[in-house]
Amino acid sequence: QVQLVESGGGSVPSGGSLRLSCAASGLTYSSACVGWFRQAPGQTRVRVAAIYPVGTINYSDSVKGRFTISRDNAENTVYLQMNSLKPEDTAMYYCAAARAPCAAEASRGRYDYWGQGTQVTVSS
Repeated sequence: QVQLVESGGGSVPSGGSLRLSCAASGLTYSSACVGWFRQAPGQTRVRVAAIYPVGTINYSDSVKGRFTISRDNAENTVYLQMNSLKPEDTAMYYCAAARAPCAAEASRGRYDYWGQGTQVTVSS
C-alpha cells in the first residue's frame, strides 16, 4: 500500500520561505514521477513542480525561480523549497506520485497516488 505524507506547511509573511516534505512508503521515489500541486479555494488544482525518475524537473511559470523541487533517495522523500513567497501562493499543497513508466501520464498531470495535503498561507 502506497502512502504519501506531506509536512512543512504553515503561515509566513510575504517574502518568507517554507520547505514542504513528502515522504513515501510502499513506493520508491528514485523510480517514480513526483509532482507538487496546489489548490486555492474556488480554483482548480494545478501542478507547480515535477520531478521524473531520470532527474528531469519542470516548474510552472508562476513559481519558476522561486521554488525548487528535489529528491532525497536515501530518505525516500521529495521536497519543495519555496522562497520569496507571495500571497498568491496561498493554497493547499499536495504531492502526488506514480511508478515508472510514468513520464507520459505525469506530463499530463496524471498520478496514481496522492498525499493528504498541507496548507500554506502567505500574508501580505
